[in-house]
Amino acid sequence: MGLLDLFFVASMPVIRVLLLTALGSFLALDRIDILGDVVRKQLNTVVFFVFNPALVYSNLANTITLDRMVLLWFMPLNILTVCIIGSALGLLLVKTTRAPQHLKGLILGSCAAGNMGNMPLIIIPAVCREKGSPFGAPDVCHTFAMAYASLSMAIGAICLWSYVYNIVRVFSSNAREGINLHNSPINMNRESLLASGDCSISEEYPHQFTLPHPLSEENLQIVGFIIGMVPHLRKLIIGGTAPLHVVQDSASLLGDAAIPSIILIMGGNLLKGLKGSGIQLSFIVGILAVRFIFLPLLGIIIVKGALRFGLVHPDPLFQFVLLLQYAVPPAINLGTIIQLFGAGESECSVIMLWTYGLASVSLTLWSTLFMWLVS
Repeated sequence: MGLLDLFFVASMPVIRVLLLTALGSFLALDRIDILGDVVRKQLNTVVFFVFNPALVYSNLANTITLDRMVLLWFMPLNILTVCIIGSALGLLLVKTTRAPQHLKGLILGSCAAGNMGNMPLIIIPAVCREKGSPFGAPDVCHTFAMAYASLSMAIGAICLWSYVYNIVRVFSSNAREGINLHNSPINMNRESLLASGDCSISEEYPHQFTLPHPLSEENLQIVGFIIGMVPHLRKLIIGGTAPLHVVQDSASLLGDAAIPSIILIMGGNLLKGLKGSGIQLSFIVGILAVRFIFLPLLGIIIVKGALRFGLVHPDPLFQFVLLLQYAVPPAINLGTIIQLFGAGESECSVIMLWTYGLASVSLTLWSTLFMWLVS
């Protein structure tokens, strides 16, 4: 396929995201107030505790087997590589721009933590459905695309809440006054923090911490892996003739609501960035350069090098997913971590506005190049 054809295929998913994002922003306007702050927080709670876990569980259980996990072993290493390289480039940016203490964690987190879950789940299956997709039959491509994207979401969440969380904690600790972070447990009250998709501190529960909810995404990811890799459980639940296939069907039905809900919430949250915060332009330009120029270029070298040495199996769709992990904007849940430590909340909204606004162009161009490289 020519580059122009690939550009058209790559642009369609991004245009869909832009349309739904614009709709979310419109519904969140004060004069409309259908998707206001309270509604977004409540919907985000449902997404985090119901839709996202159902989506990840249903796709992992349906397509991930023990044999396939052996073939996909490079993905965890790839995501870890993204985090390490991103944090190194972020540290260089912090040193170069002489960022103030309260913004160091935000800058490092923005460079290190990419949106490994939502963006691949939106873009990759949509590319499969486009006419002229280089990844073969749409149905087969869509099935494996959802599996790869769900695995990316699962591993990305672990990286975000362990590696990136602690980076932000270390660099934000000196900026906080009157709060002893060293005595605080890592697991936070996600109902009060993650339910807020913006980058502001929750007024009702500003520093409340509890153990993870039993229906949290991380717990159901494990369930999906177990069902997928244990043959007897697969026969019991997966497939149209399975005795308990209604469980899988119900989870898939719930999971289908995750992606449109996430995009609408994101559109509403990005309105906060329009108000500005006085953040230096050099910080924004540096983060954009790291996420949309340097990381994708390094990603091509790393993935193609791994393929050359036989570390990655020659599946074009899998290679495309690995490359895309280097080109996504910062993780939306980074705002949750920032609000936990109370350093750079307003600046976070501006960074999210710029990065997700320009991601529409960047992801289209990089996706076009990535498809050309793997096809």
